[in-house]
Amino acid sequence: MKILLISPAYPDTYWSFRHALKFVSKKAASPPLGLLTIAAMLPDAWERKLVDLNVHPLKETDIRWADLVFIGGMSVQSESAREVVQRCKELDKTIVAGGPLFTGDPDAWPEIDHLVLNEAEITLPWFLADLDSGIPGKIYQTAEFADIQLTPAPDYSLIDASNYAQLSLQYSRGCPFDCEFCEITALLGRKVRLKTTRQVIEELDVVYQTGFRGNLFFVDDNFIGNRKRLKQELLPAIIQWNRARNYPYTFTTEASIDLSDDAELMSAMAIAGFEKVFVGIETPDEESLKECNKKLNTGRDLLDSVATIQAAGIEVSAGFIVGFDSDTSSIFQRQIDFIQKSGIITAMVGLLNAPSRTRLYKRLSKEGRILQTADGDNTNYNMNFTPVMEKELLLNGYQKIVHNIYSSKAYHERLKGFLSHFKPRVVNRGRINKENMMALLRSIFYLGILDKSRIYYWKLMFWSIRKRPEMIPLAVTYSIYGYHFRKVYRIDK
Repeated sequence: MKILLISPAYPDTYWSFRHALKFVSKKAASPPLGLLTIAAMLPDAWERKLVDLNVHPLKETDIRWADLVFIGGMSVQSESAREVVQRCKELDKTIVAGGPLFTGDPDAWPEIDHLVLNEAEITLPWFLADLDSGIPGKIYQTAEFADIQLTPAPDYSLIDASNYAQLSLQYSRGCPFDCEFCEITALLGRKVRLKTTRQVIEELDVVYQTGFRGNLFFVDDNFIGNRKRLKQELLPAIIQWNRARNYPYTFTTEASIDLSDDAELMSAMAIAGFEKVFVGIETPDEESLKECNKKLNTGRDLLDSVATIQAAGIEVSAGFIVGFDSDTSSIFQRQIDFIQKSGIITAMVGLLNAPSRTRLYKRLSKEGRILQTADGDNTNYNMNFTPVMEKELLLNGYQKIVHNIYSSKAYHERLKGFLSHFKPRVVNRGRINKENMMALLRSIFYLGILDKSRIYYWKLMFWSIRKRPEMIPLAVTYSIYGYHFRKVYRIDK
């Protein structure tokens, strides 16, 4: 059996980093971890080929080669996925699909032959058994959650790791919190399920064998969901593993804001190599936090929490949302002020949307406010429901935020403020290598010569040379990020 696994293309979004990747000669930010894991679950005798449309085009010869086509992806990949499905059906291929895109709205894909939904550790064996019997069904789904201690390591042999800016791992699934707008608990549950420490170390070994060196992304929705296991088992093991190989990797992940309450955990993460965490801050408005059930963020000084994590040597990137029912017109300037004061460089500000499996979708549906299915990109000025605030005011306010925080002047001020006090503890962060040198040279050409905002690039470089020369690699990296953000949001100054 010949299996073609296809990862649809991502549109040009905030998270694609498409405009930044050219500086480091990479084709995509991360590989499709889900499909690589699915590949490892297939029978050993089957041939496998993976085409990531973010790296390579899909050729007709690839489709014709396959006996079965497996497609997996996120909601934001839906447009590309439809194009892939059409091409495969034109060549009369049998399609098997799964992942959040198809699990979230299976009825929207009648042309798919077999939908293997929810967690594949449970549903994929059912499909494979029926396929072997010659009677595969249309839909395989479950309300149960998988034991991920049985999940195999991703099959990284299917990709060329040098095409990616970072590679990915997963330690846990599920989140103990239940924010109204988030579909993680619907898809993966509130119980935090963990892989064993041995599994994670074995996966690190697999990644190490690819020859890739640099940043690894733990894609957990809340990496610190089980602090005891982290502090007693996983982090000590990662520290030992990384040290024994002269620190080939740094790590990023996602965590809740209460990471700031645990000095021991922050210290262990920094020593292990965690250079950055993404935190869902959402909003500085207490009423909006209560509205969306983001209880963990209420009753605390969010600026102080961010500063505490940064002081531990771990950078904070964060998500912000506008469009809550409780939001007033003052929220736009409040978001700008918070982001600028916090020194959060990578601040993903999005419009509130309601994915189909969220409690928010159910509430708004009862209120008759749902307009369409969410497209998975909350930074493209689209909303799939009718907001309380007048929509034009909301869209203009949202544009005000992103144009303020990512205009060259404001971005430069925020970046300079961050670099002036940040003291990273991660070993080998900002390591000098061929890629970094090429990024520096390209940044000089594109940002220091061609870009309209080149004055801010040179101000930052000269300031870094004088005040914080050890921060020059970060200054270059985030200057490149700023260029990407201006391109995505079409900011010309």
